[in-house]
Amino acid sequence: MKHWRKPLDSDKYSPPRGRVHLIPDRCKGCGFCVEFCPKEVLEVSDEFNIKGYHIPRVKPETTCVACLLCERICPDFAIFIERLDEEEAAEKKPVMVKKGAKT
Repeated sequence: MKHWRKPLDSDKYSPPRGRVHLIPDRCKGCGFCVEFCPKEVLEVSDEFNIKGYHIPRVKPETTCVACLLCERICPDFAIFIERLDEEEAAEKKPVMVKKGAKT
């Protein structure tokens, strides 16, 4: 998205923001979320989950725009996005929150 044109009314609107949540024990390390993220927010980390797979993580200095593509493409429902309101997005950067597996 480096060569994307800028809308004329971009000063009136701000893109949505999101916080990435990952349930590491559900992840099988397929990499679909990393590969198909349009803003390249995710990357494969060196961490292993309980199954022995590399899990994704949020790259530093990136901002999730809550497009929900990673959430829709994950075959194991291991990742989901929490949409932030404008005040929350302005206060702090979206980060990945790891959650334990729920049975």
